[in-house]
Amino acid sequence: MIQPVPAWADFLISRLDPLEMEWTPPHEGERPSAVLALLSSNENPDLVLTLRAAGLEHHGGQISLPGGGREPEDISPADTALREAREEIGLPPSSVRPVGQLHTRDILVSQNRVVPIVGLWSGSDPICVCDEVEVEQVFRWSVSDLADPANRVTARHPRGTAGPAWQMGGLFLWGFTASVVDALLRLGGWERPWDIDRIVDVPPRFRS
Repeated sequence: MIQPVPAWADFLISRLDPLEMEWTPPHEGERPSAVLALLSSNENPDLVLTLRAAGLEHHGGQISLPGGGREPEDISPADTALREAREEIGLPPSSVRPVGQLHTRDILVSQNRVVPIVGLWSGSDPICVCDEVEVEQVFRWSVSDLADPANRVTARHPRGTAGPAWQMGGLFLWGFTASVVDALLRLGGWERPWDIDRIVDVPPRFRS
């Protein structure tokens, strides 16, 4: 059951892009995809994340949000995100309230054009690894921990790229998913000043 929306959610929702009611054509050669940024609707929200299976062709071994490519039955990006969340972590679509989306992002490595959908849920429905081919682990990080400057670093990839990242409990979040989390913290009013000059090389385990 979805709980009443707390005050922080009203603020966040007011700053999100409205949900697209249907898919728009992607750029030539790109695959339309969507991910679900799933926040528990309580006073101390957390975000659901997955660790992708190491053997995947693209982004294997990386921390991600539930999601994937559009299927023919998906009318909107939210449909894709909710279907993928059901397939990957067993979350019933009826348990989620999609409340908005972030700017579409192009991922050059996998040629995906990704719409990040923001959704709220009670946080009480059981979730687990349901697709072992794609997902190795499911976990939840609190927004307060994500906002803690002690957990934030700048990731440096051997290709020369750099961007926001998180280092917590032996896990390393960087890349596309980190950019989504960074935007969520900023739009939700949770972001705190952090040392962008604390640079950490992306550990080989979390590269693809």
